[in-house]
Amino acid sequence: MALASPVEYAGTITSSQRHISRFGLPGCNRLQCIRYDKKSGASCQMVVRAIFLDQPQLDFSNPNWKKQFQEEFDRRFSLPHLTDVIDVESRPTTFSLKSRTPLENVNGSLEESWNGYVNDDDRALLKVIKFASPTSAGAECIDPDCSWVEQWVHRAGPRKEIYFEPQCVKAGIITCGGLCPGLNDVIRQIVLTLEKYGVKNIVGIQHGFRGFFEDHLSEVPLNRHVVQNINLAGGSFLGVSRGGASISDIVNSIQARRLDMLFVLGGNGTHAGANAIHAECRKRKLKVSIVGVPKTIDNDILLMDKTFGFDTAVEAAQRAINSAYIEAHSAFHGIGLVKLMGRSSGFITMHASLSSGQVDICLIPEVPFTLDGPNGVLRHLEHLIQTKGFALICIAEGAGQEYLQKSNATDASGNMVLSDIGVHLQQKIKSHFREIGVHSDVKYIDPTYMLRAVRANASDAILCTVLGQNAVHGAFAGFSGITTGICNTHNVYLPIPEVIKTPRLVDPNSRMWHRCLTSTGQPDFH
Repeated sequence: MALASPVEYAGTITSSQRHISRFGLPGCNRLQCIRYDKKSGASCQMVVRAIFLDQPQLDFSNPNWKKQFQEEFDRRFSLPHLTDVIDVESRPTTFSLKSRTPLENVNGSLEESWNGYVNDDDRALLKVIKFASPTSAGAECIDPDCSWVEQWVHRAGPRKEIYFEPQCVKAGIITCGGLCPGLNDVIRQIVLTLEKYGVKNIVGIQHGFRGFFEDHLSEVPLNRHVVQNINLAGGSFLGVSRGGASISDIVNSIQARRLDMLFVLGGNGTHAGANAIHAECRKRKLKVSIVGVPKTIDNDILLMDKTFGFDTAVEAAQRAINSAYIEAHSAFHGIGLVKLMGRSSGFITMHASLSSGQVDICLIPEVPFTLDGPNGVLRHLEHLIQTKGFALICIAEGAGQEYLQKSNATDASGNMVLSDIGVHLQQKIKSHFREIGVHSDVKYIDPTYMLRAVRANASDAILCTVLGQNAVHGAFAGFSGITTGICNTHNVYLPIPEVIKTPRLVDPNSRMWHRCLTSTGQPDFH
């Protein structure tokens, strides 16, 4: 994705603030401090280059810069709609909780008496904390003064007006990528909500995008009776796969199948594919609504509080961590080592460590660490063995890859195949203690795929229910190229491009990471 031309800002900071390295922006855009022009011992001139993705240049000395920012923000977060490219009329909704069956021959009296619809002008705040300074923990600032700027996004939910005739709709559901707790919950809820609108023709596309071009993978008819109990099991009722055919071939298949709506469950890569499908449908001026539901146990989707499957994965990780703790605590100089999922983000590892309360060392991809030397992980392990007799380490699969030889291989989704940091660290620990003449007993546990193959817990089941319902509401409202999620506890719709710019990462300056460090008691491994 191309970057807009950077904007330079010059401002004075005190010598105590010289450690500032960057200012945060929503969507991981950054204002980066690139140099200091020394003026005196007390202060220096800071030059900041503001790098924006798909944004115009901002001059912070312009008194109207806030207005310019908000206008551009509103443009970026406006939701693509069917009426942008085709002439389609709305009709009164058939969705109502006042009736057992979908509304027919609506005259306006029934829905007017029920305040259960969301207005198109309803908004939710994307950011709710007003930071006083860029040095505040977890500060995300638009300008070097951390000025407060309201950023509003569209509220999710059912609308009074819809843009499809439910009885004529054929809706498809597809699950892509890897497994994730809650997939069946979302599938089930999409089907139930579609039927609440009056949709009769609902199908599942088997094994991800592959189902669009593999002749032997037929559509799976879906209805309330078929999906009633699928949420009681893990996995995906429809099956999953990575990769797929060309976007043009997929849209050809969508046309051939006469799909009016496609609900795409997946992570960053899947959402990128869904957005490309949406763009091709718009290019062909098709009345097809493409709606994403963010799925990843890594919790690495931008702007969202959390994604479904994350809470269940953290809970499932506790069994491995507790087992490693018992092994380490019971052995003489025992060291428990647990590797958890997290290719580029360490949310599972961080939250699992916090939840356990027994982890001594938490290592994640976002925070570099050294193994050897006086400030290294191995020296701290020596300290733990000397002081408490055992230790417990929790590491994310993407952490410490710089210590391993890269394979340059990729999976079907285009992700680089990671080398096994768990095995490497296990061997390093063993050899280190052998070299210093201290006995150690290392127990290594890798529960990787056990975390994602389980049934969703209660928290994720609720989230899946809400996401599935809102996905259907968004499609009937005429939106396409959107995804639904939770921002600051509120359910919202977001344009897909805004959530796939880059993976969401743990901020090493965030309060949550600081809480993790407080819990583990680990030092800075540099």
